[in-house]
Amino acid sequence: MSRLATSFVLAYHGCDARVADKAVSGDIDILKSEKAYDWLGPGAYFWESDPQRALEWAKEKAARGDYRKPAVIGAVVDLGHCLDLVARENLELVRGAFKAFKAEQKASGLQLPENKSIKGKRDDDRILRFLDCAVIRHLHSAIERVEEDKRIVQPFDTVRGMFTEGRRLYPGCGYREKTHVQIAVRNQACIKGIFYPRNSM
Repeated sequence: MSRLATSFVLAYHGCDARVADKAVSGDIDILKSEKAYDWLGPGAYFWESDPQRALEWAKEKAARGDYRKPAVIGAVVDLGHCLDLVARENLELVRGAFKAFKAEQKASGLQLPENKSIKGKRDDDRILRFLDCAVIRHLHSAIERVEEDKRIVQPFDTVRGMFTEGRRLYPGCGYREKTHVQIAVRNQACIKGIFYPRNSM
């Protein structure tokens, strides 16, 4: 990550209220997601600077019966060594990871995974990011496979990306109602503090 960016950010995590209480009290770490369609690969997921979006997400989970009571917790996150997907050098790194992953899949006789829409949802909102997740995982594992003394790139602590999502705000515009910046924290030591934001319920 370019060190021109600020290293510490305020980020927000939507979860069940029982999990929130335990995380704020320090009894548990925020759970790391390992789903094959995670947008930024494995990690503990946060919305940067957007407690409202985190609460919307938690409410959606509660409506599906995944949570009993939706809640939001805030965190001070040190991005550390960040794979920042709004920085040109990192985008080129991911492009290279895709080429290597594609060649590896072809050599193994395996199909490339595809990003997909949820059944019944808009086609251009491909929120099941199977391909993107696989490419990010491939990049992480390629870095980790290199012996430490020969390592060119150190393992990433966090992954950060900006995503356009949802319906257009008005006809013909480029803005979407759920556009957001998301962070996946791979290294729990980067979470420097957890708190309840004001007016988060």
